[in-house]
Amino acid sequence: MAKVPTILISNDDGFHAPGMRAMRQALEGLGRLIVCCPDSEQSATSHALTLHRPLRIAKVEEDCYTVDGTPTDSVLLGINHILKGEKPDLVMSGINAGPNIGDDIGYSGTVAAALEGTVYGVPSVAVSLASHDFKNFSAAGQVARESAQWVLANGLPRDVTLNVNIPAIEPSQIRGRRVTIQGKRHFEDIVQEKLDPRGRRYYWIGGSVVFPEQEPNTDITAIAEGYVSITPIRIELTAHDVLEHVRSLAGEE
Repeated sequence: MAKVPTILISNDDGFHAPGMRAMRQALEGLGRLIVCCPDSEQSATSHALTLHRPLRIAKVEEDCYTVDGTPTDSVLLGINHILKGEKPDLVMSGINAGPNIGDDIGYSGTVAAALEGTVYGVPSVAVSLASHDFKNFSAAGQVARESAQWVLANGLPRDVTLNVNIPAIEPSQIRGRRVTIQGKRHFEDIVQEKLDPRGRRYYWIGGSVVFPEQEPNTDITAIAEGYVSITPIRIELTAHDVLEHVRSLAGEE
């Protein structure tokens, strides 16, 4: 008899987020689903670990747990405590409400949860719906399920995570899927300075998104043109093409 796959699900929006509900529904029947995710929204926490205070795990229902920490904490505890160190067959993170494309990837808690799975040698996928306001998760759920099925059947290289983004349009309008590279985007007027009611200054990080001209095969271009973006990303960050350039810094010829 074939082994039933174990799928660890996490996110950065918390257990009660619509995207978590959509992810669980999408993966039903693919294996044993174990949820371990933050107990509150942890957007833009990147790959942060909680090291200076204890963490608490709450059991919400059978095979569903929340952690009062980050997405990375959740996957780490899911693998090392809840699953007792027995690696799952797959980590699925999301479905995030909002895009994780371009420079967002470095900040994303959704992507970081998947990367943590990859750190432990588990094939991992981050799934995001490219809007904070669009409420129809059906296409994103279908893409999540297809992605999970594909990875369970085909695997991934040891240090590769899939970052999948779905355009925020009706399912019938999605034009297809593209394998993409990471694009570039940044924010203008990133720091907003204001005064509180007592006249004290405070600062709010945010701003308007600016999209420089993109290469045609980026995640940003794919989403803008109505395609699902599938970007393989690596944990290994060495700039191999620059090694020769910096050898003199180490006194090497």
